[in-house]
Amino acid sequence: MHSRPSAAAVVWARAAIAITVVSWFAYMVTTIMRMSIEGPRESFAFHVQTWIYGLTVTALTFSAVMYLTARYGALVRFREHRRVERALLDSHFADSDSTVTVLIPSYDEEPEVVRYTLWSAALQEFPAVRVVLLLDDREEGLTGAALERLQRTRSLLPEISEALQEPLAAALRALDEFQTRTPERPTPEDAKRAADAYGEAAAWLDRFAAEEAIHDHMSEFFAEQVLLGLSNDLRLTRLALNAASEQGTSPDRERLEQLHRRLVWIFDADMDSFERKRYASLSQEPNKAMNLNSYISLMGHSYRVSSETGERLLEELAQHESGDADLVIPDSRYLLTLDADSQLLRDYCLRLVYLLEQPENSRVAVTQTPYSSFRGAPTRIERIAGATTDLQHIQHQGLTYFNATFWVGANAVIRKEALADIAVTETVGGFEITTYVQDRTVIEDTESSIDLGVHGWSLENYPERLSYSATPPDFGSLIVQRRRWANGGLLIMPKMLEMIRIRRGTPARVRMTERMLRTNYMASLSWASFGLIFLLFFPFDSRLLSPLVIAAALPYFLSMGLDLRASGHRYGDIFRIYGFNLVLLPVNLAGVLKSMQQGVTGEKIPFARTPKVTGRTAAPALYVVIPYLIIGFSALTAWRDFTVGNWGNAAFAGFNAVMATWATVSYIGVRASIVDAVLGVVGWLYVPVKPVKAERGRTADGEAQVNWQAILYHGDRRLRRDLARTSDRRRRLSAVRAGSGSSAGSAGSAGSAGSPARQSQIESPAAASPPADGANMPTRTVETEDVGAV
Repeated sequence: MHSRPSAAAVVWARAAIAITVVSWFAYMVTTIMRMSIEGPRESFAFHVQTWIYGLTVTALTFSAVMYLTARYGALVRFREHRRVERALLDSHFADSDSTVTVLIPSYDEEPEVVRYTLWSAALQEFPAVRVVLLLDDREEGLTGAALERLQRTRSLLPEISEALQEPLAAALRALDEFQTRTPERPTPEDAKRAADAYGEAAAWLDRFAAEEAIHDHMSEFFAEQVLLGLSNDLRLTRLALNAASEQGTSPDRERLEQLHRRLVWIFDADMDSFERKRYASLSQEPNKAMNLNSYISLMGHSYRVSSETGERLLEELAQHESGDADLVIPDSRYLLTLDADSQLLRDYCLRLVYLLEQPENSRVAVTQTPYSSFRGAPTRIERIAGATTDLQHIQHQGLTYFNATFWVGANAVIRKEALADIAVTETVGGFEITTYVQDRTVIEDTESSIDLGVHGWSLENYPERLSYSATPPDFGSLIVQRRRWANGGLLIMPKMLEMIRIRRGTPARVRMTERMLRTNYMASLSWASFGLIFLLFFPFDSRLLSPLVIAAALPYFLSMGLDLRASGHRYGDIFRIYGFNLVLLPVNLAGVLKSMQQGVTGEKIPFARTPKVTGRTAAPALYVVIPYLIIGFSALTAWRDFTVGNWGNAAFAGFNAVMATWATVSYIGVRASIVDAVLGVVGWLYVPVKPVKAERGRTADGEAQVNWQAILYHGDRRLRRDLARTSDRRRRLSAVRAGSGSSAGSAGSAGSAGSPARQSQIESPAAASPPADGANMPTRTVETEDVGAV
């Protein structure tokens, strides 16, 4: 849980907003407006520069105010939050029929990372949990390490199911013994038996943790927080039950039964996997959203797998035909989407579903705990990226205070009924494809948040840290992640305006604070990137500098330092994050430009998954070179301004040069920069020679059985593909012409040459009657080729 903020912390949060706004207003009046009033004495270029600088300062100040506003909301929520007591949770779910399906989309992940995620989901304390691993790897074409990773990942599910059998059997035996031996008024011996059951479960978890290999910070978190954290919780319950027994008393029968059922909940998990790319009737779009959508669309139905046509197709069966089904997908009231590199604490499901089932939250569609970073990361860049992640956790908590919550895709509990409201069904290639989570942009969770808002649903962040996720371990993988995050926000803005219009005049109208926070969340990277470029590279007039600009920025940095320290980081990390943002400037700008490109062309940007495999990910040369250009230009600007006595500009440029240098050396590395730059140049100059594909045989197997189902199903699909080949077209056309001439000559010699009808047939080969022996027709040769290939 978050520590309860003091009254002074809340007062400072309010004061920081006021100081920032007043300082900005004073700057605009005393500097920008004054420079404009003195217009006749200045050049037009100076006036343009003045207003651009004023707009830049205004945009950056707006983002700072939004940060401080969300921070204030988070502190208020942390102060007002009261944890629901354990007994109330057990009582609520004692007779519950709620089910949760945990969906874990995975693509080319390290098996050990997926293993931690699966175990943290399987050990959730919830009455009915079904864990489904959605594998998106296509096995065809995989070899070597990639194929081994896929096979190892598939083997995780039966391993976990088998491992759970021992503690589950013990918990079921204890529950059965309780139900058969415990009287209406339990005795101290009944409490003792329950304590022994909890001790046995805790001992099993201890053995599991002791045997776990600790090789990085993620495995350490899994052993200490997931396994031993649950074990310590069970031991605490055992302590209470032993104390009751020693004092000659016992909890009542209802409470003892709840405690026994809790053990069953912990170890009872249905493990399954699904691979959508095995089925041609499902979407093949290579992104996480469609991986989730494909499975969600199948839930609650039974299917027969049809493969007569050469492709595996899913055919839905009626309810009375479900006994003959090849695939049955159970339905669920709630979904838990979980990234394959995330881990949940033991009561994540229990507390979040409890929140959704409160009467006042009947229109809450999504609840989540924005993920935090694993502690103890081995690399500097992973630690500082984790620090920014922890800051975002606080920001998201504050967004909920102002009803501006956004879905964060790493983990969330979703009401399936809400997804049905925003579902869109379209026909693609003859198959109905239902989309719940939109994949129009690469930040699908953000767009879905607006979709839910349009339909009258809300979202809420649970004010505790119950989920943790990995951060990129090197600069190359960080580029992929942050470029994706910067892409798409501008494209979603029209949807937000539509939401504002629809909800205008209703009790759920979008208030001004919510509008500003949402706008900043989706679009701030665009104006921040362009504004930072202007401040770094434009030689602005020193008269535009003012202490008021520093006064407006100071509360933002001071508050960020307080948030970092509260999250377990150092106060001085504010300087490291500043340098971190400098080296990420080209990455963020690339994401913004990609968003603009999609807005202009309408072409969907491919979803780039963050690399999470062992080994360093090479960074594109452009993103490695630009930080050095920032360093060089800032140093040159600092020297030039120093020589002319422009002290303010010199100090700003020198500070940027120092921070960018430190960040480049620490987060990218000089050696890695050289390697990635050389690889980028070589990759640009070198064109690999594509291997010549062996020509496929033209002659069909005459002995092969004709696949008539495939011909009738696919129709002329292969014929169109074959006719697209110029070489085939020439060969077939010449063969048909030659064969037609031969057939015509044969027909002419067989009949009367003087017959007008015969003469007409000779002059028009297309009208000639087919010969009895169809094997001699060249058109039959083409057809046989197609059938054999099908």
